[in-house]
Amino acid sequence: MRIRFLISFLLISLAASSQAPDREYFRSPVDIPILLSGSFGELRSNHFHSGIDIKTQGKTGLPVYAAAAGEVSRIYISPSGFGLALYLDHPNGKTTVYGHLLSFREDIQAYARKIQYEQESFAVDLPVPKGTFWFEKGEQIGLSGNSGSSGGPHLHFEIRNTESQNPLNPLRFQFPVIDKMSPKILSAAIYPLSDDAHVAGATSERLLETVYYDGAYHLKGNPTLSVYGDIGFGLQALDYLDGSWSKCGIYEIKLAVDGEPVYTFLMNELSFAETRFLNSHIDYNHYRQHHRRLQKSWVDPGNRLNNYPLLVNRGVVSLSDGQMHQISYEINDVYGNTSTLSFRVQSKKMALSPKEKPGRLIRHDQKEAFETANLQASFMPGTFYADFKLDYDTKPANNLYYSPLYQLHNDRTPVHNAYLLKLKADGVPEGLKSKSLIAVIDDKSGKKWSMGGDYENGWVMARVRQLGTFAISVDTIPPTVQPLSIANKNQLTEQNRIRFKIDDDFSGIDTFRGEIDGQWVLFEYDAKSKLIAYHFDQERFQFGKNHSLKLIVTDNKGNETNYQASFYR
Repeated sequence: MRIRFLISFLLISLAASSQAPDREYFRSPVDIPILLSGSFGELRSNHFHSGIDIKTQGKTGLPVYAAAAGEVSRIYISPSGFGLALYLDHPNGKTTVYGHLLSFREDIQAYARKIQYEQESFAVDLPVPKGTFWFEKGEQIGLSGNSGSSGGPHLHFEIRNTESQNPLNPLRFQFPVIDKMSPKILSAAIYPLSDDAHVAGATSERLLETVYYDGAYHLKGNPTLSVYGDIGFGLQALDYLDGSWSKCGIYEIKLAVDGEPVYTFLMNELSFAETRFLNSHIDYNHYRQHHRRLQKSWVDPGNRLNNYPLLVNRGVVSLSDGQMHQISYEINDVYGNTSTLSFRVQSKKMALSPKEKPGRLIRHDQKEAFETANLQASFMPGTFYADFKLDYDTKPANNLYYSPLYQLHNDRTPVHNAYLLKLKADGVPEGLKSKSLIAVIDDKSGKKWSMGGDYENGWVMARVRQLGTFAISVDTIPPTVQPLSIANKNQLTEQNRIRFKIDDDFSGIDTFRGEIDGQWVLFEYDAKSKLIAYHFDQERFQFGKNHSLKLIVTDNKGNETNYQASFYR
């Protein structure tokens, strides 16, 4: 009873201390019904989603409005990420963010373009002096788009704490979003975590399907599984909102054992410094193998995510008493819709055949060095989320690589902070040393990706953020440049713009520079479509004459393509 009282008191204190959002302060940033394709805290690749994604009816160019009175504090333009984005600071201590825009309001567009020409760069991240651009609530700031890493036309919208820049859950500010649908629990999982632990006699996790009836979720077939030792639980769940079949993230997960709360996950606020801890929050091994994200209901020792308002023993449940136990989940969305899952487990000790995992023990909270004659890896504290046994193997070199293939554990173990990896470069010819890099190779497909790197003192070294199979490769092939607006290097086929498709097959595009008549011109770059485009600038371009065009594209190993043409405009 005392434990239950303390937990209840803690929950009440947390609720009282959390700042309730001002639900009348903000308006919708669009004048169409808010239908979401992405929610706050949704599980993404290596991060939690920091805002909501508002559908724009499958098109670009819809007006976007200031959600409250405020001034522009930042202009962000990038070929990836948020693409074209505006940040507005508001007097209430909040900042709103509008991402993937097609364009800004005309005066902001001119302000940004002037600096782009001064810096001779398409990508800019501009702090804006106070008092430069002020917006009233509901005033148009720009047009919706599909810029940056957007997977389709939509508006990415955030509300942040201005001082900390921590994103807050926008759905708590009572925007006109309809949600009468409860979250869906797709499956559950049980994990043995200690050396003596088992689930149904096995020392590996058990994935269990769920079914829905009588207003709740249940395990298919209602099994009572035998368990023993330190046990972890997890589940796969999704949320849907009315008017959209997009799969959204979960707001709150509560786990109780025999009625006693042991774990709570809550998505009211995020920290960008912590967002990569998502790879510890999920069962990363399962995700890499099956492309499904199971959310663990216990916390690894190296997981520093602050979205667990209640934890008892990090959510790890000791079930070694020989008794029957009731496991209960409660899943909530922001609008009070709830789903539950309950099942029973029987604590039962079994004789297990001890299986010693091969490999070198790597401790997550200490500096570790793994070294052979041909490979060196230096892991600082915090590189990993938990201790593990690192295994290692090599395969002979083949004609695709300039070193053996080094299997440094596997890509199913998440890496939080990048570590220094060095491979011996005895097989790299002198003329290719400047073009050498580290490649990671998929064990199933054999496909390779560049991890970057440089040759130095007999080694090729790079800072990498994953484990797996590595080898030395080279990149000597320059980027490809395909003209889309100029035929035969002298005939303009589009009257308002000049476009190219640029690509690189391995190390990736590093820089590009476009010049007309020897002067830098602004080519806008969309990395996902590999397109760059110059729109004839009425202020800076001289019409009615012959012009010379030069485009230089360089990859990350210094290979360069130089395209030149002439045209009349």
